[in-house]
Amino acid sequence: MAGNQFAVYQLREIPENRKKRFRSYAELQKENIKIRYTDYKQVYRSWMRYDETPDNIRNRLAKQLPKNFSGHALSIGDILILDKNGEAAAYYLEKEGFTVLTGFIRNSSSSTLISLATTNFQIEGKEGSWLAFDNLVVEGKEFFLMEHTTYGKNAAWVVVDGTGKLIVDQVTTGFDETVKEQIVSYLHPQEIREKGGKLVLENWQKAYENGEYLRSAEITEEQNYNMIDGRMNNLPVKPRKMGTRISVLDRLHLKQAALNMKSLPQPFIENEMERKRK
Repeated sequence: MAGNQFAVYQLREIPENRKKRFRSYAELQKENIKIRYTDYKQVYRSWMRYDETPDNIRNRLAKQLPKNFSGHALSIGDILILDKNGEAAAYYLEKEGFTVLTGFIRNSSSSTLISLATTNFQIEGKEGSWLAFDNLVVEGKEFFLMEHTTYGKNAAWVVVDGTGKLIVDQVTTGFDETVKEQIVSYLHPQEIREKGGKLVLENWQKAYENGEYLRSAEITEEQNYNMIDGRMNNLPVKPRKMGTRISVLDRLHLKQAALNMKSLPQPFIENEMERKRK
């Protein structure tokens, strides 16, 4: 059945997990060390028979690890997650036997968080039901690769965040570099990048990069680009002599330039004043 699968989770290789490695559940509880889902990573996932038990799976993996098993040999402290027909349970591996963990797996619905055990999940904008079969943590946030319950590998996968929101559609090769870039773009929506990876900047940002903010400000003000000449709205090139009247149009230009200067970020104004003093 589509929901019958299991996964192996092992502690992430981070300094904070040193005190947790290869220790029994009772030892961790005695020292008030919590077992948190975010401290673990998935190292293997596979389908299982309906009648398989945690002991069956442990013995099978102890004899020979599959080629796509990305972790170390099974040991104390690893966690087995079994999903049988939509009912998920987590088992903490002890020296002998297991300890059932409550709260490690978050069974999902449309209003709760996604977990590896999620099945029959309804994704907004997508037909049918979906199940989670792989996950990835990006910048501390977890994302899940979802497969269609009915069509399986014959349909493109999708990526959702921990709340079930669709992040990447039409995924064919798992969490590849393209999908990772799309996830990063979702996490940073204001940072739109060109195909080459270069950050697309606003005019004032470009000005800050090249040190000439007035030119970028002028681009936003001139009526057409053939009038880009270093003067905001074609302001007078030379100062007027004493007693010379300034036209109404020039007054308007000067007034507009003053307003534009006020709207620019303060660091840019200070930088230009410093440049003029030099």
